[in-house]
Amino acid sequence: MNIEIRIMRPEDADRLAEIDRSEVIDAICTIENGQELWTEAGHECPTWNEQELTRLQDRFRHELQAGGAAFGAYDGERLAGFGVLGHRRLGEKQDMLAVDLMYVSRSYRRQGIGTRLMNALSEQAASLGANSMYISSTETASAVRFYRSLGSMNADEPDPESLAAEPLDIHMIRPLNDL
Repeated sequence: MNIEIRIMRPEDADRLAEIDRSEVIDAICTIENGQELWTEAGHECPTWNEQELTRLQDRFRHELQAGGAAFGAYDGERLAGFGVLGHRRLGEKQDMLAVDLMYVSRSYRRQGIGTRLMNALSEQAASLGANSMYISSTETASAVRFYRSLGSMNADEPDPESLAAEPLDIHMIRPLNDL
């Protein structure tokens, strides 16, 4: 398998239907008093239904048209994963950009594709002057552990807008000082 990371454009939104986001959720994470608490889950999360896919595609287009960036991981011409860097600057110093969307298809996970996508998003954010990336991660063990493996830490002060939109997510910061 030869995965190529390429820039995506707003007109690529229809390609998101190629992603199988389904997974078995073995555990979920919550943060209480700054501590991670893990709870067994043991259920299957299905892929997107039509309504969810439409919302995702609209969000993808909006972020790119507003100045965000997206990268796709392609196996030949098949989209295996994608990541979107949000357009809105965050933080007191306005020196953070957010990972707005990040998905790798089920059959392509644990092959380094997510890391390559995060590296592309991180390099893009750094080139735009960001010192760190803001991540609002789903509370699943796989997602939280993935972002932790890349050096992400709990956000001391979650972005209010992100927290209001996704209160169950684990809000993290990934420093970009090594890029």
